[in-house]
Amino acid sequence: MQQISSNFPSLSRFPSKSNQTQLKSLISLIKSATKATQLHQIHAYLIRSSLFQESSISIPFLQRISLPPIQNSNYSLQIFSQISRPNVTHYNTIIRAYSISIHPERGFYVYRDMIRQCIRRNPQSSSFVMKCCIKGRLVFGGVQVHTRILRDGHCSDTFLLTTLMDFYSCNGDYDNACKVFDEMSVRDTVAWNVLVSCYIRNGRTRDALDVFNRMQSGENICYPDDVTCLFVLQACSNLCALEFGERVHEYIRDHGYHRALNLCNSLVAMYSKCGQLDKAYEVFQEIHHKDVVSWTAMISGFASNGLGKKAINVFEEMERNGVLPDEQTFTALLSGCSHSGLLEEGKLIFDRMQREFGVTPNIHHYGCMVDLMGRVGLVEDAFNLIISMSCKPDATIWRTLLGACKVNGCMKLGEQVIEHLIELKAQEAGDYILLLNIYSSAGNWEKVIELRKMMKDKGIHTTPSASTIEIKGEIHEFRVDDSSHYRISEVYEMLDEIENQLKIGGYVAQITCEKEARLSYHSEKLAMAFGVLATPPGTKIRVAKDLRICVDCHNFAKMLSGVYNRELVIRDRTRFHHFREGRCSCDDFW
Repeated sequence: MQQISSNFPSLSRFPSKSNQTQLKSLISLIKSATKATQLHQIHAYLIRSSLFQESSISIPFLQRISLPPIQNSNYSLQIFSQISRPNVTHYNTIIRAYSISIHPERGFYVYRDMIRQCIRRNPQSSSFVMKCCIKGRLVFGGVQVHTRILRDGHCSDTFLLTTLMDFYSCNGDYDNACKVFDEMSVRDTVAWNVLVSCYIRNGRTRDALDVFNRMQSGENICYPDDVTCLFVLQACSNLCALEFGERVHEYIRDHGYHRALNLCNSLVAMYSKCGQLDKAYEVFQEIHHKDVVSWTAMISGFASNGLGKKAINVFEEMERNGVLPDEQTFTALLSGCSHSGLLEEGKLIFDRMQREFGVTPNIHHYGCMVDLMGRVGLVEDAFNLIISMSCKPDATIWRTLLGACKVNGCMKLGEQVIEHLIELKAQEAGDYILLLNIYSSAGNWEKVIELRKMMKDKGIHTTPSASTIEIKGEIHEFRVDDSSHYRISEVYEMLDEIENQLKIGGYVAQITCEKEARLSYHSEKLAMAFGVLATPPGTKIRVAKDLRICVDCHNFAKMLSGVYNRELVIRDRTRFHHFREGRCSCDDFW
């Protein structure tokens, strides 16, 4: 007891049967402990004084040892096992501790033991164990807990139901996540935010924008907060929804969120991904204390819009301001060099990244260099770089090289790349389509027939692409051979009219063997036709496509911009294309 008294002098004054004042002092002492060794000494005293079985003492002690900043999982479990009659708070504490540990599945086992011991659960018990299921990817366990929530009658607890929504969302079950949300009697901002996050995670991006409107309308108005704005800006970026993004920007200013760095960075990214670089740079310039994310967002914006030299200029300014670049910064820089064909600049940056900044190249950096070499015709050099990589090449990098083989007509190397994709068990329909193009360009029709037969035998089919266009804040989606849009008959009529006008101007459809649907009905063409149909003459048309734009649609957009005197911005999976007066910003280099 000497050592205990020397560290905690007040302990020696506690008798075995303490009064209420002395208990409060002891609890205060427990809560003030900052090291596990201090709690060890208190623990020894509690055992000696027979106070450990008092729940008023054991609960704060267990909370102190099991949760941050001390958080000793093994010791806390040992403490928990020494409590003769643990109550719901003891169980909740240990489950909560596991929910933030590296072994979240153990929290589910504790919860299961809680049920076996007939300890009555409360909403906190279910909320903590649901977090364990989320972190530990315990899908079946989470469904079991949901059943218990219904049985225990905890369906009115907003915090618990929000956690339940998050569980379903994280596991891709947005139907059940939405069902939980619909059944909530009271919805706070956190619940709405989880719903937005759920839509974005599961590819229902247009629905995420609708939530922003729903929150501010109806009987139970719940105004979006800064987190909502972050999610919605991400959705605007994905859909190239500039008008909606501008509305969110206005909301951010009106509600005093405009100085939040994460929102400013998201605004830079949103405007960049909508092809509005002037506005992106304006927001960027207004950021007082730019971090590496701010600089990287601006560099990435210039890079994806084919302005590689401007991306390099921003990087040089970043260096002058003493901000250290990270892996993402160099990915954006090298991507900019690739889209602009800046071979020497790209090689220099790749070298400096390792030599000066100590950044080890990852798969994305190598991918950018392979893309850059392939674009300038150095296909063999790109192949040798992949072979010499310090990390194992993935399917994406082989596909990058396969695309370069198609552009440069490298049939033999293209066949080798397909073999590597087959080894990785990662081949997709698009890979075979590229190889078909290589064979057809080389006039090897025997190989074309052979490959087509193999695709048919294996049941390999292409995935229809989708394109979106925003008109007056509303997102319209089109797919190949679309028939679902409410004005689709008018769209086809307009498309026929446009094609007739473009043919007069010299447009000739470029038919290649990969077209399994009519070129006229490609999703981006339908979106462009709708843009011409639904907007006044001279209005800029913005289209976002989920796949890479094909040569024919690229030529179509160039001709349309000249004949109809329209500026078009098309963002495909790879980059932006700004069409104006019959030319594209990529200079046919994409």
